Amino acid sequence: MMKNRTIGSSKLEVSAVGLGCMGFSHGYGATPERQESINLIRYAFELGCTHFDTAEGYGAGNNEELVGEALRDVRDQVVIATKFLIRESSTTDPADKQIRSHLEASLKRLGTDHVDLYYQHRVSPDIPVEEIAECMGQLIREGKIGGWGQSQATAEQIRRAHAVTPLTAVQSEYSMMERMFEREVIPACKELGIGFVPFSPLASGFLSGKVRVDDQYQGDDVRRAITRFDSANIAANQPLVDLLHRFADEKHATPAQISLAWMLDKEDFIAPIPGSRKRERIAENLGAAEVEISASELEQIETELAKIDIHGNRTDEDIAKMRP
Repeated sequence: MMKNRTIGSSKLEVSAVGLGCMGFSHGYGATPERQESINLIRYAFELGCTHFDTAEGYGAGNNEELVGEALRDVRDQVVIATKFLIRESSTTDPADKQIRSHLEASLKRLGTDHVDLYYQHRVSPDIPVEEIAECMGQLIREGKIGGWGQSQATAEQIRRAHAVTPLTAVQSEYSMMERMFEREVIPACKELGIGFVPFSPLASGFLSGKVRVDDQYQGDDVRRAITRFDSANIAANQPLVDLLHRFADEKHATPAQISLAWMLDKEDFIAPIPGSRKRERIAENLGAAEVEISASELEQIETELAKIDIHGNRTDEDIAKMRP
């Protein structure tokens, strides 16, 4: 039985480990056939996953259609999160009007009358967060969304938005290879009662322990632009992989499961959404919720991590260079 977590002031209940669905439509090379993608999403639900994450920008809406179709028969048993992206607001095209238009299009693709969790995909520097938050509050009151969140937001942006309409969750990159949000954002979420939903919690698959120096990535695969996958950085990051394998052997688990269990045991409001397109990997990731790490083991992992330098990273700017 999958463990659940309750996040945000809206008390949204999600499975401890969710499923990031982006890869079914783009981002990691060749995608599965449509029916296979639907079957895999349903398989995750059968294993106890109730938290499914998508966005209007994943496959130009195709991903929302996949998620909606896959979960239609169990809609009242799952949490569907999606995201919108707008760049600027004006008197002729205010943020409120744009967001409503984006939401209605998402609802149509998802085949539902509401979204459980609606994220601003990236915080726009040209729109006050208070303006976005006010609109989110109205959509919550209308029953169009159950709660809302920000992605890759700063602690200051979170605090300002939360003061207008309480946030349910913040979704940002977080893993053993990217820990910048531990400094201010995760503590702010803890203080304010906001959930934290890590995307890329396995560092785009690096923390599976299966990446090799001579691996090649082609076409629509973001790993071509993520510098931690440069050959030299793969080799330089081997100490982290070795650490994961050591703990995995001790816990009769996998490196991926140790990576996920590590963050699950750090805070009870953290609910990662790893993505995968294979049945065995989905089962492996969801199984991380059953891997228990004691306080002393967590301390030991932290001590060892502090000795390891991470080489390379993932940035929106690098990934944007891949676009035509």
